[in-house]
Amino acid sequence: MAQYCAALLACGATCIRIDRNVERIARAYGLDAHATIMPRHVHLSVCDRDGCDVHTAIATVPDTGISFDMNTRLSRLSWEVADTRPPLDFFESRYTAIMRGSRRHLRATPLLVALANASFCRLFGGDAGAMGVVFAATIAGYYVKLRLLAAGVDSRAVFAICAFVSSVIGATCSLFDIGSRPSIALGTSVLYLVPGIPYLNSFSDMLYRRYLCALGRFADAMVLTCCLSAGMCAGMWLMGAKMF
Repeated sequence: MAQYCAALLACGATCIRIDRNVERIARAYGLDAHATIMPRHVHLSVCDRDGCDVHTAIATVPDTGISFDMNTRLSRLSWEVADTRPPLDFFESRYTAIMRGSRRHLRATPLLVALANASFCRLFGGDAGAMGVVFAATIAGYYVKLRLLAAGVDSRAVFAICAFVSSVIGATCSLFDIGSRPSIALGTSVLYLVPGIPYLNSFSDMLYRRYLCALGRFADAMVLTCCLSAGMCAGMWLMGAKMF
């Protein structure tokens, strides 16, 4: 159950969701669970209803990356356990299968992200030429991101490298005079890297008084934003592009 908590935290779940999922599973087995959620570790204590038999475990948060799909499947498992109350071996085997299973829709994700980023370009006033460049920049950067993460490269370095790749491609608008809004293409070419989920989760955790985890997530998001900015500035400097 401690590993289950850590997996949910790594996938992008808020602290309140982790608490409710674990409490739901614990009640199904006639137990009480109390979780202390830290930025890199989860401390879980499980006891019987009388509080006499207490077991405690500490799990390290894995570096799996944010995944709504994995988050949904892990949350669905908690409801499945609560509704059917299966043997504990079932919960363990289902959790292991979810964590070992491949992420679905992986091939379609870069295309959908690129379409979304091109739509942002249009929303901010970009024309067809700028949208095409943003689409290509996002496809290239996201592909590099997947390859680097699969190779185990640190996520901070991944953000800087992907921002560099996308900004270099995005700067071709001004270099080759593509479209009438080259600055829009350059600015939106890296939007897919903005760590919006950590920012939102930190705000949610703060509302529920999980201040340590909220501050940790906010700090992680700020570091990733700085890495994004550094990579983008390096790409602009290389291409001689000026946004303003």
